[in-house]
Amino acid sequence: MQDPSDRPSSASTREPTQVGSANAGQPGFVERVMPGLHALLHYNRAWLKSDIVAGLVLVTILVPVGIAYSAAAGLPGVYGLYATIIPLFVYALFGPSRILVLGPDSALAAVIFAVVVPLSGGDPAKAVALAGAMAIAAGVTSLLAGFIKLGFVTDLLSKPIRYGYMNGIAIVVMVSQAPTLFGFTVDADNIIGKFLGFVAGVAQGKTHWPTLAIGAGALALIALLRRNLRISGILVAVLAAMLTVGLFDLDQHGIAVLGALPQGFPAFTVPLIPLTDLFQVAIGGAVAAVLAFSETSVLSRTYAMKTGDPVNPDKEMIGLGAANLVTGFFQGFPVSSSASRTPVADAAGAKTQLACVVGAFVVLLLIVFGPNLLKTLPDAVLAAVVIASMVGLMDLKSLVRIYRMRPAEFWLSVGCSAGVIVLGTIEGIGLAVVIALVAFVWESWRPYSAILSRVDGLKGYHDISRYPQGRRIPGLVLFRWDAPLFFANAELFSMRVLNAIESSPTPTRWLIVAAEPVTSVDVTAADVLSELKERLDARGIVLAFAEMKDPVKDDLKALGLFSRFEKDHFFPTLGQAVNGYLEENGVSWTDWDEDRPAGEGPV
Repeated sequence: MQDPSDRPSSASTREPTQVGSANAGQPGFVERVMPGLHALLHYNRAWLKSDIVAGLVLVTILVPVGIAYSAAAGLPGVYGLYATIIPLFVYALFGPSRILVLGPDSALAAVIFAVVVPLSGGDPAKAVALAGAMAIAAGVTSLLAGFIKLGFVTDLLSKPIRYGYMNGIAIVVMVSQAPTLFGFTVDADNIIGKFLGFVAGVAQGKTHWPTLAIGAGALALIALLRRNLRISGILVAVLAAMLTVGLFDLDQHGIAVLGALPQGFPAFTVPLIPLTDLFQVAIGGAVAAVLAFSETSVLSRTYAMKTGDPVNPDKEMIGLGAANLVTGFFQGFPVSSSASRTPVADAAGAKTQLACVVGAFVVLLLIVFGPNLLKTLPDAVLAAVVIASMVGLMDLKSLVRIYRMRPAEFWLSVGCSAGVIVLGTIEGIGLAVVIALVAFVWESWRPYSAILSRVDGLKGYHDISRYPQGRRIPGLVLFRWDAPLFFANAELFSMRVLNAIESSPTPTRWLIVAAEPVTSVDVTAADVLSELKERLDARGIVLAFAEMKDPVKDDLKALGLFSRFEKDHFFPTLGQAVNGYLEENGVSWTDWDEDRPAGEGPV
């Protein structure tokens, strides 16, 4: 049987281990603000060995991935290590998730690149300042959203929309890294230009074959070892490439390498940027915050299920915001949780955030005492690491599934991808948000409605377009509206009601609205309802409602409309509404259920 200490439970973290008092399990204000501090004060020493080992294993992927994503963001590699160290330390204090690795992210790299490269004009110092300001903007956005409890906002983007912009980002980053993999450069301002420049470069014979051989070999190693949790394909590829370059002095034969890293701890710096760049940086930081929290919310829920911990999206947003904010003041750039490094920590046996602290500390030791260890790392291998991550980011299988289920949502997803590729990363994500809102409004603007009938042998009332054999009660129209009633669809509602009356096979005496799907009524809809009632009254037709929710009735009362309808024309169920019609009009109606007397009404 597994030792209980091998997998911590939520209860075990609340029990102090040789520290605290009898009520130490209840966190105070400071510990509530910094959940990691609470975990540290009540740390189970049986987990220490596992956390240290997991932290050392984690280093093997933190270093190459951090450098690679920094290059993909248009920044020198060392700043990827700064953006690895600081967030891990900060999140260990402020983050609520016990197993979650923060750092440079593949999706954010494209957003950072889209802002930093055009605004920096090729100046590395300005690029670093812009990236730091973006991290601060992302941190402030996340903190504000967390404090005012907006952790739900990422749920507003549907899965097809998310797949769309993620696939678009993956294509953008892969195209930008392809020239580096092939050993040449392309000078272009947009992704279309870069793609055309890459194709032209290959056609013109610009490929540096030794560089491509090393990069492609690294890519193959990463792909072969992708599913192996015990061996890091990235580490194997990096070590093999560095060994090859060092043994054969390939850096002297045209293969570009990383070179020595700047030595020392990342310095505290206030990133000063021109006021003219502030708006774009703020927008980029906000976009980065939304993307980061989208991924973090999924990962935190996944690992919370394994550990049995509760999920608090608002605290998660605060932890992510604090990590980004502090990172921005230490020459870093926007960061997120990692879907590739978190599983490594988990598989290595990490029990708490101490594993991430150990990993960050070892990376810090590397840049302080061993900045020359990575100087022979080829740029093509960094490109291979990024491209491999982008391949993992794409989700074509889900797109195929969506196409089979809902072709319209498939094309919506493809449209979002195209927006990211053609318009740019930030603009494309903005387009994705707009498309999501338009799609939502369209569903409510042109909702489904139905005329209901009674089908022999089938209880309830059913759409006559689906059951053309259904029987309609003489003089009665049963109309169902499958959406809230608001300004954009109110006139359509009235038109469809009148069309339903005109298409009735018998002169209409009553129209009953099956209002169970109606969740709200606004001012415009209330006026349209009032006008509709006047038109129906003039024709001697009674307007009644069935299954209307009490909050919707409250809306009608607040709008001064409820009193205009007869109180006895609001029915709890459709069956009772039909009974009311039959009794008030003396209509003879024999239901299919022979055990029910005529006039009792269907169920």
